[in-house]
Amino acid sequence: MRTQVAIIGAGPAGLLLGALLHKAGIDNIIIERQSADYVLGRIRAGILEQGTVNLLHEVGAGQRLAAGGTPHHSIELVFKNQRHSVDVTGLTGGKVVTAYGQTEVTRDLMDARASSGLTTVYEAGDVSIHDFDSAQPKVRFMQDGQQQELACDFIAGCDGFHGVCRASVPKNAIHEFERVYPFGWLGVLADVPPVSPHAIVYGNHERGFSLCSMRSLTRSRYYVQCPMTDKVEQWSDAAFWDELRLRIDPELAEKMVTGPSIEKSIAPLRSFVAEPMRFGSLFLAGDAAHIVPPTGAKGLNLAASDVKYLSDAFIDFYLEKSMAGVDGYSQRALARVWKAERFSWSLTSLLHRFPDTDGFGQKIQEAELDYLVHSSAASTALAENYVGLPL
Repeated sequence: MRTQVAIIGAGPAGLLLGALLHKAGIDNIIIERQSADYVLGRIRAGILEQGTVNLLHEVGAGQRLAAGGTPHHSIELVFKNQRHSVDVTGLTGGKVVTAYGQTEVTRDLMDARASSGLTTVYEAGDVSIHDFDSAQPKVRFMQDGQQQELACDFIAGCDGFHGVCRASVPKNAIHEFERVYPFGWLGVLADVPPVSPHAIVYGNHERGFSLCSMRSLTRSRYYVQCPMTDKVEQWSDAAFWDELRLRIDPELAEKMVTGPSIEKSIAPLRSFVAEPMRFGSLFLAGDAAHIVPPTGAKGLNLAASDVKYLSDAFIDFYLEKSMAGVDGYSQRALARVWKAERFSWSLTSLLHRFPDTDGFGQKIQEAELDYLVHSSAASTALAENYVGLPL
């Protein structure tokens, strides 16, 4: 088997990269170790920057998004039991973010790939990458009990934090930066209308952080900060709803519609960046290269900007016969990655209760939040980072 670009991972990053390359006439094959159903079953974030929305339309996968996505025009911040709105759209010259589940993004990209007749190998076993320090890299994997080898010009590692691509890089060739946060998010997905249909509600409270978001006008995703020692089994649905109500303002708590959870889980929070993002013929993108705490809703959007830069690099190589994009990919991507890391870290630090957050720390957070919502400069900085910095 041979292709121009071998893509490891059939999540949104790999699928979007494949679509962008196909549109430019560049051959690609995606190798995925899980089944298609497993990939679609992963519950992930669903807030899309305008740049990500534009990319989905560019590759012809935006029809359902246009019909079913819900624009968000504001952020609401709750502290000291009062709610304050930040007019994101007004502060950024009309930009919005759009609520649309990552599962739906993945489904749309899968369908577009299938309709184009492009090759995706699911349930590939023992995936390994070889000779990426040369001009003849290859991918080996098991399919139907037989070992296969895929020769290519480039390998795109879009296989997530625990994937084989970053793990295959020699330790002395990569520098990893990490911060693990001392708490988790207990998240509940429920078929209930969102408490605020056109805004995301962030809560800062002495009991801890909370977040009210939506997947659609009939499905909501809610979170509360919890110790990492907690187990999902400790939290009944009723206990979750009671705790969430305590951490938001009384008006929202009163009108919140509750219901049985469809999914309930506790997610750890970390900030992580691997540098560089290119190793010879191997390129990392998305969660394979970086993780952000979900507070800033940047994970999927960073993956989208990575693959936009990477597709540009490959297009330059094949169509313009230029190495400039390939050689500049890592630096270009990391510049945006670190700005998103900074934003996600700062929002996480501002809104959560840390083990050493005593009365003084809580008062400092409240003072910072008060300044943020009453200063047009601070509100604008929040808004422009939230909708996404320019590519």
